[in-house]
Amino acid sequence: MNELRPYLRLLAAYRGRILLGSALMLATVAAGVGLLALSGWFITATGVVALLLAAGTQARLEVFLPGAGIRFFALARTVARYFERVQNHDVVLRLLADLRTHVFARLIPLDPATLARFRGALVLNRLTADIDALDSLYLRCLAPPLVGLLAILGVTLLLGLFAPLAGLLTGGLLLVLVVGITVTVASPGAALGERIAQHSERARIHIVDLVRGLAELRAFGVTDRQRAAIDDETGKQTSTQARSARLAAGGEALAGLAVHYGVALSLLLAVWFHAEGHVSGPVAALMPLAVLALAEGLAPVPGGLLQLGRSRAAARRLNEQVDVEPAIKEPAVPTSPRSGTDLRIERVTVRYTAAADAALQDFSLVIAPGERVAVIGRSGCGKSTLADLCARLVEPERGQVRLGGVDIAHLRLGDLHGRIGYLTQRSEIFADTIAANLRLARPDATEAALWDALERVCLADFVDSLGDGLATWVGENGMRLSGGQARRLALARVVLRDAPIALLDEPLAGLDRETAREMNARLEPWLAARTTLLLGHERAALPSADRVIALEP
Repeated sequence: MNELRPYLRLLAAYRGRILLGSALMLATVAAGVGLLALSGWFITATGVVALLLAAGTQARLEVFLPGAGIRFFALARTVARYFERVQNHDVVLRLLADLRTHVFARLIPLDPATLARFRGALVLNRLTADIDALDSLYLRCLAPPLVGLLAILGVTLLLGLFAPLAGLLTGGLLLVLVVGITVTVASPGAALGERIAQHSERARIHIVDLVRGLAELRAFGVTDRQRAAIDDETGKQTSTQARSARLAAGGEALAGLAVHYGVALSLLLAVWFHAEGHVSGPVAALMPLAVLALAEGLAPVPGGLLQLGRSRAAARRLNEQVDVEPAIKEPAVPTSPRSGTDLRIERVTVRYTAAADAALQDFSLVIAPGERVAVIGRSGCGKSTLADLCARLVEPERGQVRLGGVDIAHLRLGDLHGRIGYLTQRSEIFADTIAANLRLARPDATEAALWDALERVCLADFVDSLGDGLATWVGENGMRLSGGQARRLALARVVLRDAPIALLDEPLAGLDRETAREMNARLEPWLAARTTLLLGHERAALPSADRVIALEP
């Protein structure tokens, strides 16, 4: 159960709300017990008085107080149930929000190399299905057994008020039967829960891979193989879920049977004590009906603990992810950044794994303040690694990178990244509006600043022609934009950031010659004001530069 400790600590932060939700859950069960028990007592007492009156014996019964009690329990049960649902769902939604925040907070500091260890589909599954699986931890795995135990204790005390032996025997029987059934059901159920989580994760991975790689899968003619893998995992998941559902139904039925055994025992004891003159007839009717009302509180206990296995499996996978430490760490004693914008790359060697060839080998480069340097070369020669090195997204095996004379390894990452605008090879466009995508670079940017950035990348006229302008929704991964438009939107974000150092990896990719020429002219004044590293396959596909360096693999 150690894997659940981080999430139990999150639960502890809401202990007040959780106690209130559990108390409302218990109040619902208690009101149900009171309603059924008092109704049975009242009906029996009314019948007894009627028989006495029919026999000519003088008798009287106070009907107003028990009648008011029945109404009270009926209303209390309804009100407690309503507020219990509101309170517990509020707690669960808050917990889910905290869980997602917790996981995101651990993902954000990860450098690209570390983050690449997790497949996108795995991260997606853990942010959705695994976190959702943990919402059962309180609502189904912890609260119902606690409430069930307290309900048994309450009914035991209630019966004990009239007949202590009946209370002890009935409560003991219920406790033994419910605990035995729960353990019997939960043990295989935990294994089934883990298997459901595993099949769900694998199915999601296959589905995401199919959607993202559909073009490649079709090109190689293996789409059917991918679909077959999805069908296989979803089939196994469905089969395991069916087994889990049958086990849950069986546990609920056995819990109901246990309650009925308790009812039978309490009824026998009530008849015996009534025959001995220890309890009245109405009380004898009250005793088994009070036990019968426990069915509502005890039925979810065995089935709820079936979710424990799935929650534990989800917790283990999330722990594997959140426990990963970033390879790029903050300096122990950070140095204050200097105003200089010169970049010095001094004899660096970069190797992504110990067994891999060096992406850069003993490489040096000096970029003076305000200088524009273009580095060209074939794919795989280390151009993107060079830009990642300047942004400290990778660490050199040897050598160092200096900004303004300070080793960037001694700068806070926030200070370093605040001075760099980086257009990576991949244009990251989010499912939001054009304005929201731009304001990722500068949240306080005015509309005028947004239009100015779009103007510099020759995108203003296109955005203006759209019905919603800056409020236009671009779709997932910018699917409503062409490749060149998405690239220019990403570049506009770098322009809007207005950092003194620009790292531009293929800034003119995906553009026709006329658009590239016009955008080059509009970018010229902006580039003139900053230190720039340009990366591309050939010189013609880059803006003008003071120097051009050919990088060989």
